[in-house]
Amino acid sequence: MTTPTELDRLAETRLAELAGKTLTPRDRMVIPAQEMPCQAPEVRRGNMSEVALGYSAAQARLEAQRCLQCKNAPCVNGCPVRIRIPDFVKAIAEERMGEAVAIIRENSLLPAVCGRVCPQETQCQEPCTLGKALKDRDRAVAIGRLERYVADLDRAAGQMHLPAIPPATGRRVAVIGSGPASITVAADVRRAGHAVTVFEAFHKAGGVLVYGIPEFRLPKAIVQYELDALAAMGVEIRTNFVVGRTRRLRDLLDKDGYDAVFVGSGAGLPKFMNIEGENLVGVFSANEYLTRANLMRAYDREHAHTPIFNSKKVAVLGGGNVAMDAARMALRLGAEEVKLIYRRTEKEMPARVEEVAHAREEGVIFHMLQNAKRILGDEQGRVRAMECLRYELGEPDSSGRRSPVEIKGSEFTLEVDTVIVAIGNESNPLISQTTEGLRTDRHGRIVVDEHGQTSLDRVYAGGDIVLGAATVILAMGEGRRAAAAINARLSGACQASS
Repeated sequence: MTTPTELDRLAETRLAELAGKTLTPRDRMVIPAQEMPCQAPEVRRGNMSEVALGYSAAQARLEAQRCLQCKNAPCVNGCPVRIRIPDFVKAIAEERMGEAVAIIRENSLLPAVCGRVCPQETQCQEPCTLGKALKDRDRAVAIGRLERYVADLDRAAGQMHLPAIPPATGRRVAVIGSGPASITVAADVRRAGHAVTVFEAFHKAGGVLVYGIPEFRLPKAIVQYELDALAAMGVEIRTNFVVGRTRRLRDLLDKDGYDAVFVGSGAGLPKFMNIEGENLVGVFSANEYLTRANLMRAYDREHAHTPIFNSKKVAVLGGGNVAMDAARMALRLGAEEVKLIYRRTEKEMPARVEEVAHAREEGVIFHMLQNAKRILGDEQGRVRAMECLRYELGEPDSSGRRSPVEIKGSEFTLEVDTVIVAIGNESNPLISQTTEGLRTDRHGRIVVDEHGQTSLDRVYAGGDIVLGAATVILAMGEGRRAAAAINARLSGACQASS
């Protein structure tokens, strides 16, 4: 692995070679894609600090110069919130960093977050003309890394750029949840001059950004910075408030005087395998495991008050980003051996390629084309082993991935003391169960129209509670759409009352 210092030196040298030269598309195509500096695997698996260290100034400028500045800008079409990507990338290449972050913030309130955790390789970077010309998607312009760079630079300078807030309209909006969709709605509605209150069930705001994504991928100080910006805009954030228990959704409208409600409560109900042994001591949903470690900081054993299971041999079931997070967290919590069990091949894994690579570098052992059949316990009811089956790939399923087919008689046993189930989440039914007339689909997700409007008047929804578990930027896109509809409705109401 090339060290951060060496990467910076190489970038500086290449920039010097290009200085004063008018770059042609061919010149840009031969500039090497910039590798992300990272902590060494043997070091990072023993700490909770961020793995990816971010570009140096020279790397960012050099990577930005790779952009072909296409007139049709296919990258913008691949962005769920339609950031003016070529414009902000060009600003970086020309060292106009303040302008670059201002361009991003026109459409995205969470650039430092999205630059770290969004799957740009399947969104804005997938249609990149450079990547297609080079016939290598991995060599597309690193849009996400550049977004992270300027956002971090902006935050380090202490420049909290807040939008101007117009005079109060007298209208009030309640936002349920404080994840990416809700943060977007709160900011966009506040920008229109309406009063906004965010209701968060946990003791800390941030939603999946704080309870689901580990510190080594997304430092919590970055999330707090964005929440502080919301508060500085005048958004009220109320924690330990469970809508459906503390107060019902209809009460917010009918008794508390809110003019509209946005539901962004996410998809936090974990799925299980429904196999023998899932009730044994040592079996966890990835949701619980990561919430204890992330939100409650259970990894800080000397200071945290929440317990965490002491594991030696861990099996993680699943192949998504949450499975990678859980496996890598288990290593950092002291596990001697972590095995990731997935019933398809690595090619079909939904996790980001970068996260899979980081997990493997850190020592996670991958068991492909295998799955759990049952979990075995000892006389004390604790996990002692897991019986697995081997699989082969059959025809593609409804998702387009080839279906795993069980190989009869292929049972084998793995010795483990902990099993973490990371096969996805479903929508928490609390709000739908306590809100008469709120329409949901067979998966419990709230049904909305093209404007984010639910079956109830003045009630909107977006993010994972509508999409199922999705990406941060997709949730933000949902929030932006709903906020526009709320603002349009309240604008009409304000005009009618004036």
